[in-house]
Amino acid sequence: MKKMLQFILLGAAATFFTACGPPAANTGANNANTNTPKPVAAAPTVEALMALEKQVNEAYVRGDANVFERMLSDRFVILGNDGKRMDKTATVGMITGVKCDIKSMGRTEPAMSMIDADTYVLSYKAIWDGTCNGPDDKLMKVPSPIRSASIWARSGDKWQAVFHGENLIVDPKNLPAPAKPAIKKEEPKQNEKTAANSNTASNTTAPARATPDANTDTLVKVELALWEAWKEHNASKLDGLMAKNVSFVNIFGTYLANRADAMKDWTGSLCQVKSVSVTDGFATALSPTVEMLTRKGTADGTCGGQSVGGTDIWGVSIFVKEGDAWKFAFGMNLAAT
Repeated sequence: MKKMLQFILLGAAATFFTACGPPAANTGANNANTNTPKPVAAAPTVEALMALEKQVNEAYVRGDANVFERMLSDRFVILGNDGKRMDKTATVGMITGVKCDIKSMGRTEPAMSMIDADTYVLSYKAIWDGTCNGPDDKLMKVPSPIRSASIWARSGDKWQAVFHGENLIVDPKNLPAPAKPAIKKEEPKQNEKTAANSNTASNTTAPARATPDANTDTLVKVELALWEAWKEHNASKLDGLMAKNVSFVNIFGTYLANRADAMKDWTGSLCQVKSVSVTDGFATALSPTVEMLTRKGTADGTCGGQSVGGTDIWGVSIFVKEGDAWKFAFGMNLAAT
């Protein structure tokens, strides 16, 4: 989707939950040496996160960047349809220029998937009626319906978003013809960018360039193994690469809610693929046992009778460490438009 639309349904919200769990074991004199289990932090509820999604949607419509400044993690990233990574600073800066005229916005079919006690995925269907400004500040109708997904990570006593993505919900057997590529405009020189808008990031000290985590190469190999197992419809290989909890959003806006749904879809006959590749990996550690990988995939073949050859499929994958192995827990492939 166009960059403006990448943020329309941004579920980047934070809320406060008291870290609580089962009562601690008796620590009196007779139990001074007892090893008590670490309290388990309370999980967020779907209702609480969805209520905050509504608040942030409304902040987007208002162009209220302050809300996003508070609610995005410093590790936040979103991908454009060209695969460009936008961090928190770029995202907050983008929000300041938003202008929308929204008549209604609805959120249905909420689903939450646990990655670990401190990381969750929230997905839902969004239906919008209205317009927002797009390229060249022209008003554009907001695409609808859309499948949204946000990854939330606990930060102390609050929740912050580390990723957001959205895909138009379409029938893979009834896809519209691909749009003709837009004519690429010459990039303005740096001084021209500065003159065009005194509020742009070009007038501020540039943040340090992010660097990929040391596990990037390892995770790219696991990701490639997943794509190859999908290509082969190999349930045994997929089983060995998947975590206990799995959810996924594909390029058609289809949400696979659990491990069984993912296994059924990936071993089914919808896609017939001859070859795959995974490149441009960039991993970010969310914790010692959770990593977020942005990457580009390609597949030569068809899905739903439609060719997918020659198309870059950008997306994100979340991996959790089980023993010595990294296992796939969540993924979203983003549709290019």
